Amino acid sequence: MYWFLVLELLAVAWGDIRTQKIPNSWSLLNLGCFAMLLFVWPEHYPLALSTFLYSAVFLAVGFVLFLLKIMGGGDSKFLFSFFLLIPVTLQARALVLLLLSTILIGGFLLLTNIGRNHEKIVAYMKSGYIRGIKECFGTKFSFAPVILLAWLWLGWEIGMFTF
Repeated sequence: MYWFLVLELLAVAWGDIRTQKIPNSWSLLNLGCFAMLLFVWPEHYPLALSTFLYSAVFLAVGFVLFLLKIMGGGDSKFLFSFFLLIPVTLQARALVLLLLSTILIGGFLLLTNIGRNHEKIVAYMKSGYIRGIKECFGTKFSFAPVILLAWLWLGWEIGMFTF
């Protein structure tokens, strides 16, 4: 299952970078896979509240972030369905690594934008032109590559890269 998700994330990340959208078909594929996993590996995917906890939180928080125009709707739906495919025992660590990856990539992009636009930012701050400051940072970034980074990190931790 790990390598299937790596391949899926590579495709989703590539599409997200190119189009800034994650099609619903990926979420539907994940939901179909999850329904199958309930029967194939019930020890890793039990039909229990704990299996749905992280996914439900992603759906709720993702909806709020979507309303605030911080996260795209496809990102939150994909995270919801993606976390259903993570075995329950790994979901907490996957969340921590996703948060760390978001901080690393988001921080890098923030510092890059500040470095690239520092003169504009200072000028806009002096003039009080807040919209100009926002424009220096652009729009939302593609989140699927961040999910991919977190998933690869988790794979490294659980020994998926030992040859």
